Amino acid sequence: MDFDPAGLTYNEAGLIPAIAQDSKSGEVLMMAWMNQEAVAKTLSSGHVTYWSRSRQAFWVKGETSGHRQKLIDLRVDCDRDALLLVVEQTGPACHTLRRSCFYTSVVSGQEVELMAPEA
Repeated sequence: MDFDPAGLTYNEAGLIPAIAQDSKSGEVLMMAWMNQEAVAKTLSSGHVTYWSRSRQAFWVKGETSGHRQKLIDLRVDCDRDALLLVVEQTGPACHTLRRSCFYTSVVSGQEVELMAPEA
């Protein structure tokens, strides 16, 4: 069956959450938003393209930093309203230069940083 990005369920802003996961370690790297065209661009280029809500523009991950995400697999959840992007990550995924955007844990009501930025 051919995949059509139009068959996904987008929110009222025309966006769908996309979770990036490292293809080798299984680590969750980040969550960002995609619109229908970003999904199509990602599939055609093989490099992940997100939609920047603040800039109202496409954002090819790593285009300026070099911290690219090569698409290995795109998975659709059962409700068709969220995506899992299995990627080969080059460099840190987070704009804070940490491997993952999920570097803060809440322990006994306190925020604890789990990892330092990469050098």
